[in-house]
Amino acid sequence: MPMIKRILTVLLLFPTLVYAQINTERVMTIARNALYFEDYVLSIQYFNQVINARPYLYEPYFFRALAKINLEDFQGAEADCDAAIQRNPFVVGAYQIRGLARIRQSKFDGAIEDYKQALHYDPENISLWHNLTLSHMQKKDYDAARDDLESLMKVAPRYTRAYLMRGEVFLQQKDTIAALSDFNKALELDKYDPDAWAARAIVQLQQEKYAEAESDFDRAIHLSAKNAGNYINRALARFHQNNLRGAMSDYDLALDIDPNNFIGHYNRGLLRARVGDDNRAIEDFDFVVQMEPDNMMAVFNRGLLRAQIGDYHGAIQDYTTVIDQYPNFLAGYYQRSEARKKIGDRKGAEQDEFKVIKAQLDKHNGVVSKDVAQNKGEEDKDTEDKTRKKSDKNMNNYRKIVIADDSETDQRYTSDYRGRVQDKNVNIKLEPLFALTYYEKMSDVKRSVNFHKFIDDMNRSGILPKRLLITNMESPLSEEQVKFHFALIDTHTSAIVEDDKSAAKRFARAIDFYLVQDFSSAVSDLTQSILLDEKFFPAYFMRALIRCKQLEYLKAEQANDSDLPGGNTTKEIGAVDYEIVKKDLDKVISLAPDFVYAYYNRANISAMLKDYRAAMADYDKAIELNPDFADAYFNRGLTHIFLGNNKLGISDLSKAGELGIVSAYNVIKRFTEQSE
Repeated sequence: MPMIKRILTVLLLFPTLVYAQINTERVMTIARNALYFEDYVLSIQYFNQVINARPYLYEPYFFRALAKINLEDFQGAEADCDAAIQRNPFVVGAYQIRGLARIRQSKFDGAIEDYKQALHYDPENISLWHNLTLSHMQKKDYDAARDDLESLMKVAPRYTRAYLMRGEVFLQQKDTIAALSDFNKALELDKYDPDAWAARAIVQLQQEKYAEAESDFDRAIHLSAKNAGNYINRALARFHQNNLRGAMSDYDLALDIDPNNFIGHYNRGLLRARVGDDNRAIEDFDFVVQMEPDNMMAVFNRGLLRAQIGDYHGAIQDYTTVIDQYPNFLAGYYQRSEARKKIGDRKGAEQDEFKVIKAQLDKHNGVVSKDVAQNKGEEDKDTEDKTRKKSDKNMNNYRKIVIADDSETDQRYTSDYRGRVQDKNVNIKLEPLFALTYYEKMSDVKRSVNFHKFIDDMNRSGILPKRLLITNMESPLSEEQVKFHFALIDTHTSAIVEDDKSAAKRFARAIDFYLVQDFSSAVSDLTQSILLDEKFFPAYFMRALIRCKQLEYLKAEQANDSDLPGGNTTKEIGAVDYEIVKKDLDKVISLAPDFVYAYYNRANISAMLKDYRAAMADYDKAIELNPDFADAYFNRGLTHIFLGNNKLGISDLSKAGELGIVSAYNVIKRFTEQSE
């Protein structure tokens, strides 16, 4: 009898075991939770369970495709969309995601078919028109792209990207005036779009309006400081105005962002050579040669620099490499003869000089060898231009600054494809809520360690299987971690059966449920933990967090009802729903008034509800308790801005940047102009 009672208790305590095979609706909800919160590996495992139980449903295939495309498994995503469309051919999202998957595999014809089919069902979908246009641009079918854009502009006449793309199409069709008109229109619609400023600046570069181009690149960089291409292009504008130091500074900044940028290293090497910084110029050409061993212009430039610093043997080696590839490159023989003289190789120097003199006599007498004839056309192309295309192989242009080929500039918008999960939210957002979890994302900038004595004591007690962290940079689980926490749920369940009066054990299992995105089971365990110990504040804190995430997920589902299969149709989420969340945080603050993260989370909830005054009071208290609380400064800064107090907001954002939130500086750039 005791054994039967124990089994029944386990089943009651762990309901997901009982219903895992039949309650596919609940598993789908958990899976979509995981997908929404970017826990892609975990979501795929849940979708697999639904597919095994009900293989005739299209939804799990569709959502699994979304997870796979985020994991860059484009072939797998395409196959899942095939399965979803086979089961339901009227789902717009399935064509949209399959189109993206095909694009990433360079299957542009298939992508175009998908977008056209999707537009048949949803003719006013901006993302579909956007991606269809870019697919036609990839195929260089510019007339079709312009037709797409005409349709897109009718659907969304204020859509800035449409004008930028049409401007790019006009550029490819050599209509600079029309392109400039479209870029101006884009700036008229959105003067805070860095791509619009950069696009216009590139046209001005082509028109040799270098001062105007530099000014526009200044604005683009002001709005988006992490685009290496804008620094590379501004350097070109500065170079044409003889501002060599400014150009080199831009190449430095570009290479900080993109250390492997070929053009940045090559051009900086040339400019360093011009100002006599020979050793560092050699470092740049070393890098270029390492990247492209057959780049003879870089090899030759390095040879000149080696000779300049007295490394004649190294210089001769470089000159010989070039001459072997270009046996009629007279500058190579001349420079090698000079270097050979320096090391006492008179015979070698005389041979090189003879080669140069013979070529000059042949030219004077009109005798042209076959090889020289082949190079003659190349030499004729050598004009007084200061720049050359990257693909230019004419050795006579070795001193010229490199610019990107047309084939490279064509790709300006190729990373701009739109998909619902892939759409980047360009809105300025609050730093996220804090959680108690075992995993944290790595950050490029080291911030302060989040600490509270009660949590530290819990970790020292050994109640929990891993060290509990206080973080708002939660990390998704790997496949191994997913398996580990599912196993832990079983372990904790057995422990709870042995001792069903332990609030800590309930809390421990709740954390595991939370990590595997089973929010309902987590909330249930946290509630039981609170009933067992009403002073155990971590349970209130985590219950508030999870309920808030549930509401966030429901709001997202409602927003996607129009274009997502299986969207929720429940009542609209409002302030009343968040009152339960706030009550839990109120309780945390009453039990642990020094737990700064409760004030912060409550402030975030108030800000989400646009109750900025209440949010401000809680951010103030959080900063009072912890004067180095970077996230609180960042969010208080945004709250000031939402209230129209830009100067106070910028001051807080500056402090947040100083404390390690690098994105604060981009926000500052955007709002500085408005505060002046």
